[in-house]
Amino acid sequence: MAGYQGYAFVANQEGQAIAAVDLEAMAVVRHIPLDGSPAQVIAAAKRPSVFALTPDTGSIHEIEVDRLTARRKATVASSAIAMHLDAAERELWVLARDPRAVIRVSLDSFAATGRIPLAEDPVDFALASEGGAAAVSGGGLVRFLDLGAMRAGAPLASGDFGSVRFRKDGKMMIAADLGARLLWLWDAPAERLMTKLPLAARPDHLCFSQDGGQLFITGEGLDGVVIVFPYHTPEVDQTVLAGHGPEAMAASQALLFIASPQSGDVSVLSIDDRKVISVVRVGSDPGFVAVTPDDRYALVLNRKSGDMAVLRVNGVQTRGYPAPVLTVIPVGSRPVSAAIRAVS
Repeated sequence: MAGYQGYAFVANQEGQAIAAVDLEAMAVVRHIPLDGSPAQVIAAAKRPSVFALTPDTGSIHEIEVDRLTARRKATVASSAIAMHLDAAERELWVLARDPRAVIRVSLDSFAATGRIPLAEDPVDFALASEGGAAAVSGGGLVRFLDLGAMRAGAPLASGDFGSVRFRKDGKMMIAADLGARLLWLWDAPAERLMTKLPLAARPDHLCFSQDGGQLFITGEGLDGVVIVFPYHTPEVDQTVLAGHGPEAMAASQALLFIASPQSGDVSVLSIDDRKVISVVRVGSDPGFVAVTPDDRYALVLNRKSGDMAVLRVNGVQTRGYPAPVLTVIPVGSRPVSAAIRAVS
């Protein structure tokens, strides 16, 4: 069976490099060195580029997909936390720790073109899908950001806020209150609080289903997954036991892959049936999961063993099919993030 025609670009944090994995050959074809430790990598769909963030240097690195080489670098802060690509793929937005700001980077000039100063030490931020709006957490507060006016709004609430997300349609903003084990949900256009949902787990990790209709939550306090419906009247649907100390997740169309770093395995949950249908041993300290756009493979990065387990999605679903683990590919030292990019 032919593999996926494209690459997985894997950020090796301790190796200070991006590993380009050919998903047809199922092998690393190149290590692309960086002058920093990458923690996040994202792929453009309209541009032949992948972007890596080295937080300790506050730099973004552009990698050419066709040549598998680093093309441009922009240092926009002394240290950074995360980055997002806007839907039009004209700009990158970087959440910086020093200075405390959200920084706009033009992809044409590959230089900072503006910043929104932040009053608090930031934790996380998110962009709305339709553009123009964003949200940021930090300093025990959460705020909306007006990207057009380049300014931060007034605090919406106080709490021990971690992750922030927008619903797929951009009309709801969701903030995870770690201390109170709550989800706060706002009507984004009106900037009005809709509800707060108590959770059985601390909301450390959030993952949407592919259609955006379900939100999966894992975190301290529960060996399982909390499932939330974020549309209509938002509500907690149910809690399903899955894994041991589950953390990172990724969803295919029908399955949720849940990594358990302590036990070195991935639990596979049927999204429709709400049942764990398989537990797959993948390696040492799995901490990141991604699913290829064709829904064929789940890629699991193992931080301690320095490899990437490739799982057949159909191998989990179909009895008598070959074993779920297709192969394990050594990728480098402490892989922590990956982006998948198709090639023609």
